[in-house]
Amino acid sequence: MPPTPMKRHLVKSALIAGAAFVALAACGTESKDGANDALGTKAAVPAPVKPVHKPVPKQDQGLPGMPPLLDPKDVYAADRPNRLSPVVKDFPSRVYVPNTESDTVSVIDPKTYEIVETIHVGRQPQHVVPSWDLKTLWVNNNRGHTLTPIDPRTGKAGKPVAVHDPYNLYFTPNGKYAVVMASLDRELVFRDPHTMERVKTVPVSCYGVNHADFSLDGRYFIVSCEFSGELLKVDTEKMTVIGQEKLPFDGAMPQDVKVSPDGKRFYVADMMADGMWVLDGDTFAKPTLLPTGKGTHGLYVSRDSREMYVSNRGEGTVSVFDFTQNKLTKKWRLPQGGSPDMGGVSADGKVLWLSGRYNAEVYAIDTRTGAQLARVKVGSGPHGLAVYPQPGRYSLGHTGIFR
Repeated sequence: MPPTPMKRHLVKSALIAGAAFVALAACGTESKDGANDALGTKAAVPAPVKPVHKPVPKQDQGLPGMPPLLDPKDVYAADRPNRLSPVVKDFPSRVYVPNTESDTVSVIDPKTYEIVETIHVGRQPQHVVPSWDLKTLWVNNNRGHTLTPIDPRTGKAGKPVAVHDPYNLYFTPNGKYAVVMASLDRELVFRDPHTMERVKTVPVSCYGVNHADFSLDGRYFIVSCEFSGELLKVDTEKMTVIGQEKLPFDGAMPQDVKVSPDGKRFYVADMMADGMWVLDGDTFAKPTLLPTGKGTHGLYVSRDSREMYVSNRGEGTVSVFDFTQNKLTKKWRLPQGGSPDMGGVSADGKVLWLSGRYNAEVYAIDTRTGAQLARVKVGSGPHGLAVYPQPGRYSLGHTGIFR
């Protein structure tokens, strides 16, 4: 069984004290056996000197090789309802649910709310991640140390690829690299986006790297470090950490990260602070906290770029944040309670899909009314589910960040 938030808080304190920090993986899913695996890996890596923040120089254009934004004032302009890329337009619509304790992926038909297939994968699958070119779904088998490719056209799994500690996976906006969030290894690992061969390893001094998002110009990205309550700023092209800061909350445990449509702010969910940190990514100055609900976890932008859905895992609710008004406008409550975690928005924008982490179920929520449309039983420990296909020209990773 996954540990409770209180146990995770105690583990986190132990990590900071330097004791047995490998007992858990990010987002509360690591097993004790996984801790034994990690003891002989990167636990002895000395913490590098804390980097001094240096702003990424402003450029007239974005990251070299990055496709130009459709709208320089809206990074999500390519994500409009049903605006599917020619690459994915013939893919069947499915919801892929990684079950961390069952070592499976449940595949749901969103029209019938029924499981149409169960795919057996490696140990402790955390997230199902669309590749940059949209052609592959990568299952992150964290403690199995593999990535399982799924062909979204057929729904069939391919041969697993050996990748150590793949808690989460991202892709640089130019498609040049995959970036593995190696949580227990304390590394950001830049890899070939197709073969997953290691290109560059970046050791980090924080604990529990797990989620990220990229700036409007793609030149840097912000990373959350769950177990030490820190944020990193990373230069995309140079593949180096250029900023690091501690969140101003005792016991902070940052989770999902999303950039605002205009690129001026980053939002960081914090499950212990029960809200979102609002951060200026360019200056990387001290962030402010916006309370949303107990156990704030996942962040998902609406298809019109006007709102963001915030899952509050600890209270079974979803808060709705309005970007223009810069405030919370609604809160939806699951009628039978639950533990809404990670997920995504349907291609037409009408349904928010979230995994029920501690209830072995998945929730389908109407984005117009907040009503629960379905509650689907899946395997044990459902986590980073992916709705696929979704609109967008390319993927930045996680459960589906599209541009």
